[in-house]
Amino acid sequence: MKAKVWLITGCSKGFGRELAKLVADKGHVVIATVRNETEVAGLETLSKGKIKGWVLDVTETEAENRTQRLIKESFDGQVDVLVNNAGYGSIGAIEEINDEEIKRQFSVNVFGAISMIKAVLPFMRARKTGHILNITSIAGLNGFPGIGIYNGSKFALEGIGEALAQEVEPLGIYVTNVEPGPFRTDWAGTSATYAPNTLADYTETAEKNAKAIEKVSGNQIGDPLKAVQAMYALTQLEHPPVHLPLGAPAYKRIRLKLEAFRAEIDEYEYLGLPTDYPEEA
Repeated sequence: MKAKVWLITGCSKGFGRELAKLVADKGHVVIATVRNETEVAGLETLSKGKIKGWVLDVTETEAENRTQRLIKESFDGQVDVLVNNAGYGSIGAIEEINDEEIKRQFSVNVFGAISMIKAVLPFMRARKTGHILNITSIAGLNGFPGIGIYNGSKFALEGIGEALAQEVEPLGIYVTNVEPGPFRTDWAGTSATYAPNTLADYTETAEKNAKAIEKVSGNQIGDPLKAVQAMYALTQLEHPPVHLPLGAPAYKRIRLKLEAFRAEIDEYEYLGLPTDYPEEA
């Protein structure tokens, strides 16, 4: 088996760290990004395989250019799989999250991912092969009170991934949006930011759900190791899907959303459908 080169962002903990180890154990080369130099050594000793820990903040101005230089100079222009895993959750009522935090949420979860996509695509196009995995979320398909800003960032990445999949498939490149439900990572713990609830009007909606998310942290049903095994298996498929939900709660939520969406569309079709010009016009 010829070793592939994987670029995985956000490898300090959670999915990124587990996936880097798994991929390296399989004999592939991993470029694993972290945000602090102190984390590099520990990351590189996770596996007997090759993991190159690399300090990169996906939101930095030079992220795209720095990544391209690394791939060109250290890996001879080869990058086979990009995993856009770097991200975090901004939790709180939409009205109560300040503008600076909203911009940071989109900068990391959306603009950072776009930067990495643009960094690898010239190399993938040149070699007519590649696979991009966007780690989105069930929250990228279903809105919930208390995580509306996070929802917005993941909905955006979902749309980008769907469009990109159609743009690059004729070039031999695949794109998959991976949509985890609740997994036992640190997403709802120290990785998340929680806006204070100061408006009583949101106590029973946004604040209630935010507290439920925080309370379950560390006890989620999803197993991160099984999740990254599924991600790896996904990259071995001849024709991978555009969407891959992970975990029973994700499948349940998606199916409930689709049923409710269809029912709502059918109920109000009488209002929306007759808004075109007549066919003869």
